Amino acid sequence: MKLAILIIALLAPEIAIATETSIDLGAILPVGAASSSGRMFQLLGALTILSIAPGLLIMVTSFTRFAIALSFLRSGLGLQSTPANLVMISLALFMTFFVMEPTIQRAWSDGMSPLMDNRIDERQALERIAAPFRDFMAEHVRDKDIQLFEELRNSKFTEKNNKAMAERQPGDPPVYSVLIPAFMISELRRGFEIGFLIIVPFLAIDLIVGIITMSMGMMMLPPTTISLPAKVLFFILIDGWHVLVGSLVRSYG
Repeated sequence: MKLAILIIALLAPEIAIATETSIDLGAILPVGAASSSGRMFQLLGALTILSIAPGLLIMVTSFTRFAIALSFLRSGLGLQSTPANLVMISLALFMTFFVMEPTIQRAWSDGMSPLMDNRIDERQALERIAAPFRDFMAEHVRDKDIQLFEELRNSKFTEKNNKAMAERQPGDPPVYSVLIPAFMISELRRGFEIGFLIIVPFLAIDLIVGIITMSMGMMMLPPTTISLPAKVLFFILIDGWHVLVGSLVRSYG
């Protein structure tokens, strides 16, 4: 009984404040069933977009290529946790922002800013925001990958969809369902190509150190004991971070 009285006494100020300062739901949901439902769907869509924002970042930007190249670098050096994942991902994100800055500025000025000023509606803003990213992907995607997904689309969908795809002119940009996966596999391929070029010098150092230790009869000495400092020293002497980051950014030039 005493515990119940204590709980009521503690909650009494909060109950009084909640009674005095009620929330005006009309400011959030406008009057009318249709308008209320529309606003609820808009809020639900906004929350959904925010939840999949990391996936969108990977799909339509240069993040994939940077993350793969940096992963190959760490594997080539033989360092399992240095630099930390947070450092590598942060570097890839800032490099992505540097490369995508013109695209983001164009999306903001053409779509987001007019929407905030109530000069265009949500549908027009979505089209204008997506257009710069579409142009970026179309510029860096391989035609071979686009043809692959167009062929897969034509072989899977109905005659109506095949007719719509056939009506698209050669100069027209592909639809997003074709462009986005084609761009992703193009970035994966390019990232693995760069990763191969990164890892080859470190592999050569491992082979040289292994041959030297074997020829000197040091069977019990792990080659990584010598090759790891040698690879780190080699990477420092060539100013590896400067060369690698510059090459990755210039690959989008």
